[in-house]
Amino acid sequence: MLMPSLDNSIANAGLPTLAQAFNASFQQVQWIVLAYLLAITTLIVSVGRLGDIVGRRRLLLAGIGLFTVASLLCGIAPTLPLLIAARAAQGLGAAIMMALTVALVGETVPKAKTGSAMGLLGTMSAIGTTLGPSLGGILIAGLGWRMIFLVNLPLGILNFILAHRYLPADRREVKTEQRAGFDNIGTLLLAVTLAAYALAMTIGRGHFGLFNIALLLVAVLGVGCFLLAEARVASPLIRLVMFHDPVLNAGLAMSTLVSTVMMATLVVGPFYLSQGLGLKTALVGLTLSAGPLVAALTGVPAGRIVDRFGAQRMTLIGLVGIAAGSFILSMMKVSFGVIGYIAPIVLITSSYALFQAANNTVIMTGIRPDQRGVISGMLSLSRNLGLITGASAMGAVFALASATTDIKAANTDAIAIGMRTTFAVAAILILIGIVIAIRSRARARARPNPPGEPDSLRLA
Repeated sequence: MLMPSLDNSIANAGLPTLAQAFNASFQQVQWIVLAYLLAITTLIVSVGRLGDIVGRRRLLLAGIGLFTVASLLCGIAPTLPLLIAARAAQGLGAAIMMALTVALVGETVPKAKTGSAMGLLGTMSAIGTTLGPSLGGILIAGLGWRMIFLVNLPLGILNFILAHRYLPADRREVKTEQRAGFDNIGTLLLAVTLAAYALAMTIGRGHFGLFNIALLLVAVLGVGCFLLAEARVASPLIRLVMFHDPVLNAGLAMSTLVSTVMMATLVVGPFYLSQGLGLKTALVGLTLSAGPLVAALTGVPAGRIVDRFGAQRMTLIGLVGIAAGSFILSMMKVSFGVIGYIAPIVLITSSYALFQAANNTVIMTGIRPDQRGVISGMLSLSRNLGLITGASAMGAVFALASATTDIKAANTDAIAIGMRTTFAVAAILILIGIVIAIRSRARARARPNPPGEPDSLRLA
């Protein structure tokens, strides 16, 4: 879990240097990040399902190997197109690692400790995100940009050895249902749909044009085609009957909403701190690291709290904490300074760590073993879609509320209004999540299993 998170943020730190090294524009070098993100987003559900079929341990080892080899290719790439292609391969390895790491918790950790395990995974993800920019800066300054990718070689080898030695062997029982084959059509349709949506949200950096609208229409059409295909294929990528479960639906919806809101802190924070509060670049970076640092420190304790007091209850409490922090920021005045910004962010990120551990535990506990990979992939996908949507939608809200076409030229009052409006919208989104959590809990308790739904898919 550490390596994919680290490589997402460490590459961002190197974009200015890479633009100089390849004599390229920002729009060109940003594909170093986008290729990685798109590969994860479009393939994470498919690789989760593939792990259910061929064996999660086997595929995870292959994913670690692919990630490591792709990192080597990134580090020695002589041209920008080859670097982007290697980053896409690295993203495929990262998708395998992210999806199957969560899925393997169900096989390696007792149910009573699932919350703690999910909290630990959240901690490692936060550490990777926090460590990336600073480690990237140190490596680039001392050894050049290639080292931000080559640093993965010893990590990947160690990762492979540990996974090979300690993860349980894949079970050998014959699974007739899985022998029907991999859903190639569904995989292709889902990949095209997700790629179209991700590109629509990222190309143009928040400014929607005809091309963005066309991509969104392709995504909508793709969803319809995917649902039709899944209803007819013998061995579907995603079993539509799974969506009869209110707790699974709620968990995925809440994960998307919360990730959308969390991206607002990364989109709005730099502008508010630098232009609203007048902080120097170094202080902006230090202040922005407070959120991921809190998430890293609270991940394991949050997991233990989930094990102690129950996952569904802690999911709701985590959402309340995020909503409260967002509401405070929506009322924050510039005169409160840095402390006025950091305090609500600490509340938001610590509550996010609690929500993540609890929501992951609810979703991944009690499901059928042959569905762990695909559901883990769907959970990771919901987070990625939220991050992509948040980067575009919350950025658009911030720009619109600031009432300026050039956000870099906006004055302090405009930036402050934009920040407060953005987090007011964020608070509303989390309130919707709270309603979803309450309704799904009530429905799950009252409703018997629908026809054809296995008991193990009902997570109440």
